[in-house]
Amino acid sequence: MTDFEEVKHDSSRFMLRVWVVALAVALCLALLGIRAYYLQVIRHDDFMRRAESNRTAVVPIVPYRGNIVDRNGVLLASNYSAYTLEIWPSRVRDLEGTLNELAQIIDIQPIHRRRFARLRSEAGPYDSLPIRTQLTEEEVARFTAQSYRFPGVQIAARLFRSYPMGTTASHVVGYIGRINQRDVERIEEREEEANYRGSTHIGKTGIEDRYESELHGITGVEELEKSSAGRPIRVMDTSPARSGSTVVLSLDVKLQQLIERLYGNRRGALVAIDPQNGEILAMVSMPTYDPNLFVEGIDQENWQALNESLDRPLFNRALRGTYPPGSTYKPFMALAALETGSRGANTIIQDNGTWTLAGHNYRSGHAVGPTDMRRSIERSSNVYYYSLAYEMGVDKIHDFMKPLGFGQITGIDLNGEGRGILPSRDWKREAFSDARRKNWIPGDTVSLGIGQGYNSFTMLQLASAVATLANGGTRYTPHLAKGRLDAMRNELLGIPQPAPEPLGYSKENIQVIFDGMERVAQTGSSRRIFGSAPYRSAGKTGTAQAATVGQRERYNAAKLAESQRDHSLYIAFAPVENPQIAIALIVENAGFGAAAAAPIARRVMDYWLTGQYPSEEDILAVQNGNATGAPIGVPRRVEDISLPAASLPLFGQQAHAETTNTPSEALGDSDRQPVAQR
Repeated sequence: MTDFEEVKHDSSRFMLRVWVVALAVALCLALLGIRAYYLQVIRHDDFMRRAESNRTAVVPIVPYRGNIVDRNGVLLASNYSAYTLEIWPSRVRDLEGTLNELAQIIDIQPIHRRRFARLRSEAGPYDSLPIRTQLTEEEVARFTAQSYRFPGVQIAARLFRSYPMGTTASHVVGYIGRINQRDVERIEEREEEANYRGSTHIGKTGIEDRYESELHGITGVEELEKSSAGRPIRVMDTSPARSGSTVVLSLDVKLQQLIERLYGNRRGALVAIDPQNGEILAMVSMPTYDPNLFVEGIDQENWQALNESLDRPLFNRALRGTYPPGSTYKPFMALAALETGSRGANTIIQDNGTWTLAGHNYRSGHAVGPTDMRRSIERSSNVYYYSLAYEMGVDKIHDFMKPLGFGQITGIDLNGEGRGILPSRDWKREAFSDARRKNWIPGDTVSLGIGQGYNSFTMLQLASAVATLANGGTRYTPHLAKGRLDAMRNELLGIPQPAPEPLGYSKENIQVIFDGMERVAQTGSSRRIFGSAPYRSAGKTGTAQAATVGQRERYNAAKLAESQRDHSLYIAFAPVENPQIAIALIVENAGFGAAAAAPIARRVMDYWLTGQYPSEEDILAVQNGNATGAPIGVPRRVEDISLPAASLPLFGQQAHAETTNTPSEALGDSDRQPVAQR
């Protein structure tokens, strides 16, 4: 190859290399350009948001939880601010060592450590948890002076829930507690995760649970600009939180407190209803408990004492406890007979003290003689209702009692309501696994007539039925919430209730029952209690078996354990001419209805209808079961009875920035008050 050809060949190879390199460079530049376009154009918004998030932070603003007040504006649940010592476990290297060092400057007891450990097991990995709440100013000062020693520990001002009435109405009001995993799942089901950002507590029971959405409020947000070190520099934007509404209950807490005092150390339940609209005036379950114990997590000792007590103070007897109604069922049986045409009001039944079916004697306790319907209620004739139940049959009884709400969910605005048992053929077929016990037999029906047998109802169901009877046959859904004070509009908003359901009873038939029940209070079993009352009342005593006593055995309370003695019941409404209050109550294992239950009912009606509050001497007599007649001592005026300073009326005061109503402005003209409180 000549020198020229060799040079030409080398030149060609060089140019080829140049083009290859140029192509590679162009390809790299193209890739860089595409990448730059992807990052700066296609991903521009995404990276802008990331950059902004590094520069800013969105912090939730937890709303002020709404108050709970009674019909007169008395605080039942409110909030207060206090200092809390909080720890971020994820930011603390030696948690146990840190706790030991903190205990040298702040009072940290074993109970605080146990609660902290429990909260830590339930919380997320980056949550801050309280180790001590409600610090004193001295403790705050001591920690602040040495806070540099404790990275991941800080003092924060927090709102705490308070129940100023303590144990009073605790089953109704309920309590809040820290959000656990089950609560998180409920929040996710309702798609409310955003509204609970920053929230640590939620309603667990009672009104706190049922009206959680209204009480919680709407969470706000605050957008902060922060430095490279993560410290806030300035507030860029704020969307304020919306405080929760104040829930106004129909409950009269002074009446509620009186009833709880009248029960004393006895167990039982009472429900008082306005028969004209279904409002609950009092709803008592005894014994009760202090909901303040649960707000920050109850300690093991208190939990064990409450949970293992034989008196079951955590069990809401008014809402969930089911009992045989005893003779308080008889007025409804009489009405069923009239409405179904099974027996007339003037039909005479001979009561000789026993009634026989297929060779089996059903005892009555006492012979009444010739008895019509009014007298059967007045004298509480068992024979009359044994025969009536047998003639009607279980199907007719069941179909009449069901619309009255017996054995049904009433729909009250509390969660966890008990259903009870309104027996029927179908119910028995499903309730028993033994084929020999599945079939309904005539003997099953007989006991239903006197409120025994398989009958089992709540005091709420019984009170609702009494209210329906008292107003002439219109069934209202019992409810506790009267309305809510909207924090933004500063006005009382109604809470929708189901439409009332007329049951279509004959006025003449209703009057027969009224006559019989009024006789009970005037000449019957509760005459000593109600005979001197300044108003006309209608009532019915009841005694329900807690333990079975054989037909040939005689009931003797002295020989039975306290838990096996009969329950004392009473139902009533007044005044007869225009009923304003209907009551159903039970005193467990207290015996005859007129001895234990009726005296409590009398004091409740005196309070509501005459504005009289019993003397301390009289309250003590009722507590001890010694109130055998009219109230003793000098009664006081309801308005003269003071409540704890922490629970003074809310209305007319500055409860929080959004609430400034007076009673009349807040509750409106529809609010029905006792005479003495108008």
